[in-house]
Amino acid sequence: MSQLLPERSRTGSEGPGPLSELGQLNERMRRMLEQTFGGMLDEPAGWVPAVDIEELEDAYVVEAEVPGVKREDVNIEVTGNELTISGEIKVREREGIIRRRTRRVGEFEFRVVLPNEVNPEGVDAKLNDGVLTVRIPKAERAQRRRIEVKSA
Repeated sequence: MSQLLPERSRTGSEGPGPLSELGQLNERMRRMLEQTFGGMLDEPAGWVPAVDIEELEDAYVVEAEVPGVKREDVNIEVTGNELTISGEIKVREREGIIRRRTRRVGEFEFRVVLPNEVNPEGVDAKLNDGVLTVRIPKAERAQRRRIEVKSA
């Protein structure tokens, strides 16, 4: 129960207020999780990038946010009609002490099963300004066709 009691600021410079209380709550929760799960929280966990999927007449366009990733650190695979985007954002060397880290690093993976058959031979991928754009053409028989109605 001692972890649930309010704490005093170590520096004494933080006055009472919602941000100070929020910081204390965050620290207490972190300590409780460490006590409960031990070192398991320190293991690098994979993450899933934010993704938009757009269906066009002849293709699917997938845009994934992967800021800081290098193109050689991205893998794109198409198996059947399943798309897998995986890779890694590597932790960069630092000289100083990290006081706070909220940017995502480590391995990531995104998988999606597309609703129609695709043509894996025509897949095109581009990385620009931290956004990976993958264009996956639909297979010929999966594309929509407009049928003209003739008069009798």
